[in-house]
Amino acid sequence: MKSRQAFKMFLKPGCQDEYQRRHNAIFPELKKLLKDSGVGDYSIFWDKDTNILFAVQTNSGEGGSQDLGDNEIVKRWWEYMADIMETNPDNSPVSIPLPELFYME
Repeated sequence: MKSRQAFKMFLKPGCQDEYQRRHNAIFPELKKLLKDSGVGDYSIFWDKDTNILFAVQTNSGEGGSQDLGDNEIVKRWWEYMADIMETNPDNSPVSIPLPELFYME
């Protein structure tokens, strides 16, 4: 069963170019892990006025990218991104789930 998941994260001011550069060169093993876990159609948008990142993804597995925090590849990515994002003590990005209120196919 496919599901959609959306969440927001917080980019540190002035880090948009670096955030985009790092994602353009995403770890190949992270991309493979996401796909193998059923995460697809994954987009992240940036609100330049608030530095809020809005992410949306389709999941065909048991969960989404937010459920892979025990994986060493994900932990390494979090560490790599921690200097440009608001993070929790374990370097995971502060992430707030957003409930879907409307969807048009």
